[in-house]
Amino acid sequence: MNTPKTYSIEDFLGTTNYAGASFSPDNTTLLVSSDASGIYNAYTIRISDGTVTPLTHSTTDSIFAISYFPKDERFLYESDHGGNELNHLYVQSSDGTVTDLTPGDELKAIFLGWAQDDQSFFVGTNERDRRFFDAYEYHVESYQRELIYENKEGLNFRAITPDRRTIALGKTETNADSDIYLYDCQTIQLTKITAHEGDINHYPSGFSPDGQFLHYLTDKDSEFLYLARYELATGSHEKLLSADWDITSASLSKQGKYLVLSINNDAKTELRLYDAATLTPIDLPQLPDTEISAVKIASTEDCMAFYASSSKMPGDLFVYNFSEDEPIRLTRSLNPNIDPQDLVEGRVVRFASYDGLEIPGVLYRPLQASESAQVPALVWVHGGPGGQSRVGYSALIQYLVNHGYAIYAINNRGSSGYGKTFYHLDDRKHGDADLGDAVESKQMLIETGYVNPQRIGIMGGSYGGYMVLAALAFRPEVFDVGVDIFGVSNWVRTLQSIPPWWESYRKALEQEMGDFEDEEFLRAKSPLFHTEHIIKPLMVLQGANDPRVLKVESDEIVEAVRARNVPVDYVVFEDEGHGFVKKENQIRGYKAILDFVETYLK
Repeated sequence: MNTPKTYSIEDFLGTTNYAGASFSPDNTTLLVSSDASGIYNAYTIRISDGTVTPLTHSTTDSIFAISYFPKDERFLYESDHGGNELNHLYVQSSDGTVTDLTPGDELKAIFLGWAQDDQSFFVGTNERDRRFFDAYEYHVESYQRELIYENKEGLNFRAITPDRRTIALGKTETNADSDIYLYDCQTIQLTKITAHEGDINHYPSGFSPDGQFLHYLTDKDSEFLYLARYELATGSHEKLLSADWDITSASLSKQGKYLVLSINNDAKTELRLYDAATLTPIDLPQLPDTEISAVKIASTEDCMAFYASSSKMPGDLFVYNFSEDEPIRLTRSLNPNIDPQDLVEGRVVRFASYDGLEIPGVLYRPLQASESAQVPALVWVHGGPGGQSRVGYSALIQYLVNHGYAIYAINNRGSSGYGKTFYHLDDRKHGDADLGDAVESKQMLIETGYVNPQRIGIMGGSYGGYMVLAALAFRPEVFDVGVDIFGVSNWVRTLQSIPPWWESYRKALEQEMGDFEDEEFLRAKSPLFHTEHIIKPLMVLQGANDPRVLKVESDEIVEAVRARNVPVDYVVFEDEGHGFVKKENQIRGYKAILDFVETYLK
């Protein structure tokens, strides 16, 4: 048995998180987002020496950097108010002047990309109809805009040809079926290019720089997504590349020299780089025991930025010059007070569930755990539905493991990443078929020999929070505690109050969760209506501004369970939404979680 040094939550959240990477026009700096100040702001990192410089100084609302302008150091960023997800798009000039490009109340804006000639950029907003996003083209200097696609049918802008004539649109039919349309901006004609029978997914990735091809991902005749392309002139489709897992993203560098693929290889990102013309693989820098993700190739195509991470290493930013042997590491985000040897590497573990189906997950074993020193455990359920627990760094998981809790981040049936058959096994069976997997994982934990059979709880966020409540209500004797992080308690209300801008996914959500109007069906799987069965201690954490899982969901389940004299801890963050991004709130929330399980589980 090893005895690691024990760290406080302040130690773990002393880690600085970075996200995004946009090269400056001269390739000397990168634009990133970071929570170094305790809240996300925009920063630059100088490539030559790693110097970090703040560009924004918000103390209330998180700012997420998007991109430098192609020819100067103006940059775009997005921000909402208190986590309400009503993002606006802003431009900040080199003198610090900020312009809201999408002013107005109750609207949401999304950045859609730059034009190939760098003279304009594209933005989607739902200002005309809160259900759908129209696409606008903004001039790069004047910011004057022109409506280029009025969205009346719930299609989503995905890409535009270099000549700005043809827009690729995605249409979600169900959670198993989606199509690609091409919209001709001159003739105002809409053409479906993926006509088919049955359930097949098609996701547009982007046009080639010459405008001849549209690349897309599809699972036609396959369990997994692969890369194909469509030739605009002839209407022909061609399969290009596939893997033994889902290809989750595919992108071309600006001039089309490189093709970058991300593959979801058993809950870990596998990155592949190709010569786009010949599809010949290109060697990438080797960083042992890490995964490379979030690749951004400079417009000059001579270098790329990427993040490398592992269970013991938060995402760190690197730059790799294609003519050099080794990448340059720009950040060391893990708090230097933490020795990585005191952290735990997650490993993929599978078990046979109640019907024999093999269920994967990521297991974190505390260093101090042994058969003679058994530890409590928590089954961690991801969000979604349809999400995936992945190998990577989590401050909360490492904090709990460091304090002696085994964590099993289960990928129950219905999780993405394991083929479309596995993904659809829980359709309309939520809180039942998938919950059964979480229940069965308890036996796997017991059989490790180092987990105390009488000390196993369940926790999760969003859909995972619902699974916590479902476990306590529908399988009340199985888990010893539940930690619900903004989970759904009443599906009747949640599905009838989804944000307006989810309208294009409404049919897919009904296919997965059930008819929004079938109140009897939804009440049967809603823990709020079955609280008389909840007998184990419960903790609930909630953002007051959450537009997806309304605060009333948590208020009501807390009130109902407390009325039965069951211990309930309730933590509300007034300035957060669906997820807690401010460090002071994370410190308060994560410490409260540890205090709760120390009281009722350990």
